[in-house]
Amino acid sequence: MTTRARIQVAIIGAGPSGLLLGQLLAKAGIDAVILERQTGEHVLGRIRAGVLEQVCVDLLDEAGVGARMHREGMVHGGFSMLWRGQRRRIDMQRLTGGKCVTVYGQTELTRDLMDARRAADLPTVYEAANLAVHEFDEAWPRITYEKNGVRHEIVCDFIAGCDGFHGVCRASVPPGAITVYEKVYPFGWLGLLSDTPPVSHELIYVNSPRGFSLCSMRSSTRSRYYLQVPLTEKVENWSDDAFWDELRLRLDDRGCAALVTGPSLEKSIAPLRSFVAEPLRFGRMFLSGDAGLEAYSPRCLRRVWRAERFSWWFTSLTHRFPEGGAIGARLQDAELDYLFHSEHAAHTVAENYVGLPLDFGEGGPS
Repeated sequence: MTTRARIQVAIIGAGPSGLLLGQLLAKAGIDAVILERQTGEHVLGRIRAGVLEQVCVDLLDEAGVGARMHREGMVHGGFSMLWRGQRRRIDMQRLTGGKCVTVYGQTELTRDLMDARRAADLPTVYEAANLAVHEFDEAWPRITYEKNGVRHEIVCDFIAGCDGFHGVCRASVPPGAITVYEKVYPFGWLGLLSDTPPVSHELIYVNSPRGFSLCSMRSSTRSRYYLQVPLTEKVENWSDDAFWDELRLRLDDRGCAALVTGPSLEKSIAPLRSFVAEPLRFGRMFLSGDAGLEAYSPRCLRRVWRAERFSWWFTSLTHRFPEGGAIGARLQDAELDYLFHSEHAAHTVAENYVGLPLDFGEGGPS
């Protein structure tokens, strides 16, 4: 048995990007369905980043789902960098004319978007098995999937691929039609989540001889910490005590004095990579982005590459690269010394950290 339906937009992926797109389309009066291969509980259980750029905050407000974020989120006007015992606060709010970031866990953001979609009675299909996209280079793309033993087919005007790195949309593009750029870093982030007050009211990025570390938070009572570890490291090798001991070795005296430890709620190792696939448009299928249809791919990719550049540069600045040798370490020190003592360098970091505006791609190269 096969059921058939017709809709304007089919969104693949019920993570934050797919849910937010669905909310924005609904406000514009465009019919859309969201299809997700996992359960809703699985989606909510993912532990992801918790810092929202200003442009993301503005989009959530536009979509009408920002109320709880503003009540419970933590607005940060700056962050600190720690190097050789020195701290340098990057005052984003002053350097960017009032822009900030908001600390609000992705789990909570996803929950808000799910609740808004449910309240508006908008269709979302979880556990869509064997999901596939068809004829996306023709006038009427199709989506097929199975649910509770029934095969379903959706004909649509457009497909929005918001299903991420492991999703079906990008994987369905013929290899000759897409170019992939990837950099895999030789280390990962060992992360620990705990119900303890943060070591600081703002994030601290640490460049230590022992490796990078990050002191972050999800709320005023829940902290998230990261340690740079080799890719060969195993999370089971790290007890909570071993994690806290290593973090202390990477912090300064001020940080150690403020650090409150406790049992971990979650502990995992995330590998680091930079990844861009281009183009982003394939007929009537669009991979996740933020531009108009005709200029979609070049406009989005210009912004994507600028964001990737900053991510690569900041990673290169804060992490230890053993293969760089002595000269690599000295060059990194010189770059940090410049950042710690130059207002112009701090302005550049702040501008990128708060997020590039959505209209960044308009006009020519600058």
